[in-house]
Amino acid sequence: MSKSLKNIGVVATVTVASRVLGLVREIFIAAAFGTSALNSAFVSAFTLPNLFRRLLGEGALTAAFVPTMSHELEHRHRPAAFALVSKVASWLLVATVLLVGLATLVLMNARPLLGLAPGVADATLQRLLLGADLAVMLFPYMILVCLAAVFSAACQVLGRFTEPALSPVWLNLACLAALGLGGWWAWDAPQRMNLLCAGVLLGGGLQMLVPAGVLWREGWRPRFDLRPDDRVRDIMRLMGPTVIGSAIYLVNISISRFIGLSLNDNAASVLNLANRVMELPIGVFTAAIATVVFPLIARHAARSDWQALAADYHKGLRLVLVVNVPAAAGLALLSEPIIRLLFERGAFHASDTRLMAPILVVYALGLPFLSFTTLALRGFYSLKDTATPVRAAALSFVVNLVLSVALMRTLSTVGLALASNLAVLAQAWYLQTRLSRRLSGLHLAPLLPSLGKILAATLVMGLVVWGGERLALFLPLPAKGRDLLVVVTLIPLAAGCYGLLLWAWKIEGRQELEAVLGRMTAKLRGRPPS
Repeated sequence: MSKSLKNIGVVATVTVASRVLGLVREIFIAAAFGTSALNSAFVSAFTLPNLFRRLLGEGALTAAFVPTMSHELEHRHRPAAFALVSKVASWLLVATVLLVGLATLVLMNARPLLGLAPGVADATLQRLLLGADLAVMLFPYMILVCLAAVFSAACQVLGRFTEPALSPVWLNLACLAALGLGGWWAWDAPQRMNLLCAGVLLGGGLQMLVPAGVLWREGWRPRFDLRPDDRVRDIMRLMGPTVIGSAIYLVNISISRFIGLSLNDNAASVLNLANRVMELPIGVFTAAIATVVFPLIARHAARSDWQALAADYHKGLRLVLVVNVPAAAGLALLSEPIIRLLFERGAFHASDTRLMAPILVVYALGLPFLSFTTLALRGFYSLKDTATPVRAAALSFVVNLVLSVALMRTLSTVGLALASNLAVLAQAWYLQTRLSRRLSGLHLAPLLPSLGKILAATLVMGLVVWGGERLALFLPLPAKGRDLLVVVTLIPLAAGCYGLLLWAWKIEGRQELEAVLGRMTAKLRGRPPS
């Protein structure tokens, strides 16, 4: 696990840069388009290829591909594993090209289809049509990023974690370059939006080529191969239930976004921005943990080493909770200064901050459950059980749909965020209940002592943040200067207080972290590690 902690650190460090760039991208998009109908249409349009990416790429396919390639690597070595990469990439290329063609045909005929829908207001119809037009431009991104997901998963199985973690960096850099070009050359919002869509496609190409280059250096040579193969059939069989579950998730998210798009001009863009801020901690650390732990527990499952699987699963969950419980509290308490500091410029106004702040609070409170679900799903995938996640996704879908319709009437956009959180909570409960029944060693009892310490330290940390923000109100500073002081000072202070408390209370797993730090210190001093 010490090596895994080192890999988690590497992936987390790289992902920090990626997520910060992603946040910078959203800041520039918000400054350029605000929470306008055009921005909401872009968010909704980009949701479609992104969700199909999760459906065919990072979700169902990766869940089936990683254990199968791990088995090939373990028993038949690299030539067989690389042949599997080529076969899977070939079939995925054909499937995504056909899907993009079909989607484009449907979207280009959206106007007559939507015109037949009863009771659609003209303003809502225009927003939906604008989203359809942008989706036509963005859908080819799905081909590139689905292939990138296969190549990145293969890199992870080979123990190469840095390059896959860099994947979103290329998308963010391409989008930022497009936005910069738009600010320099394009004078109106539609022209800038066209350039942004071109940046998305350029970024997708880079996301595909970089991990493919890593595999090339490892010895893989691409071949277009559609010949029947038992391993591909096994992957497709494993994918079947997960595709259904991911499709449910796709419909779930799409309904939330398009309900937001039909609700008002700014709902979809505000929900997206709040979600982006909330995803920073989950994207930096939870994704890093899941990336490293998934191949590890998949290998344990391939060897039927259930004790080792349970031990590493619990260590992964403990790390997830250590980071995301205090992150949730910090985001909730500092929601307004964070939003003002990040977004309140250009076309994003103080009224948008007031609209977004309660949504960010709601999303933040759901962060630990979303992180928990991310790792629990990996537990099922490592056991090649893709049916249970389907049932969990169906439960989440029903809860989200029913509560979205019920809560949006009284709570508007906040109701959509709250419905999403409660759906994730239901999914997390269902997954963990079934997982502990499947393997008794995976119950949560071993984590309870750690959870108690995490909650107590988070409470103390929250008091520090609350008190510090109140004291800052008395400082004779402009609003933006006060926000900068609060964020830059209180976040490190609160994190340090939280970390010292966990260290003093001897949080479980501290010994492994001490061993990693000891080896790093020894290397820096030029001495062999003890």
